[in-house]
Amino acid sequence: MAIAAPGSAPADAPAVLSAPVRSRRFRGSRRGTDGVDAEARRTAGRTLLQKLTPWLFLSGAVGLLLLFTYWPALNLFYYSVTDWDGIDLTKELVGLDNYVQVFTDPRIFTVFWVSLYYFAASFAQMAIALYFAAILSFSTRFSSLFRGILFFPYLINGVAVGFVFLYLFQPGGTLDTVLAWFGVADPPQWLGDPDIVNWSLASTSVWRYTGLNFVLFLGAIQSIPHELYEAADLDGANRWQQFWAIIFPGIRRIIGLSFILAVAGSLSVFEIPFIMTGGANGSATFVIRTLQTAFSFRQVGLASAMAVVLLAIVLIVTWIQRSVFPDEKVDLT
Repeated sequence: MAIAAPGSAPADAPAVLSAPVRSRRFRGSRRGTDGVDAEARRTAGRTLLQKLTPWLFLSGAVGLLLLFTYWPALNLFYYSVTDWDGIDLTKELVGLDNYVQVFTDPRIFTVFWVSLYYFAASFAQMAIALYFAAILSFSTRFSSLFRGILFFPYLINGVAVGFVFLYLFQPGGTLDTVLAWFGVADPPQWLGDPDIVNWSLASTSVWRYTGLNFVLFLGAIQSIPHELYEAADLDGANRWQQFWAIIFPGIRRIIGLSFILAVAGSLSVFEIPFIMTGGANGSATFVIRTLQTAFSFRQVGLASAMAVVLLAIVLIVTWIQRSVFPDEKVDLT
């Protein structure tokens, strides 16, 4: 049997750690616990950031929308029940007097008849766009060139379009010169005759916005499965029959959308008549009359009521259109 030295622990006795060793082990276990806690906090922080990231991106857009769209719209409703002239700091409430004047003053509400010219022209615009979209959706030589030509007018600034057609329709201008080649010695006053001016302006609008309807119709037609055309060819259907049996039902929703845009656009025409005539000779639209009321006659309250009425009419017409022609899923098979 081994004899332990005096002052030493027996061989089979459990080991006793010294104080420095115990301290180092304790600090190591504490650092391990702190590391786990820190990693958990970082993970929680990353998870929270991932959840908040979409809202952070949306907050900027929503803030701008609220600031520059909905807040001015609320102010518009408030101004419409006041007699504010746009300058005075005080605004007196007048209730619904402005709205009554909008519907009873013939100088205000009768300008809606001018919108009928643009509304009628929008049907010609959609017919032209649909015709070319149906033709160019099939294999046609120089189809890309024709697509660019049709869409190009829509890319031009409205003010530039107004000035171009102003020189076209002015007395002795381009149109009169071309007509003189064919023996027309006394052409009408395209922008000076009240019976013709709105047709001239509406035709300018057709030239400019046909490209938009063309792109909408072309995209809708190209989304129709090509197998349907192949099946129609096998059945002996010609292009006209394919149009009524495949194309027209397949783009019904886009036609409805174009109709809504036509109504809204015809009621809110501004650029072309304002640049070309300034609203003279009976060509003033409702938007032009609204601006004249606000900035020329200093009746901002009345002009705000006119804007609210225009918004209500567009919404009502859109609701009627959606009720009469609801969106239905078209099954071409």
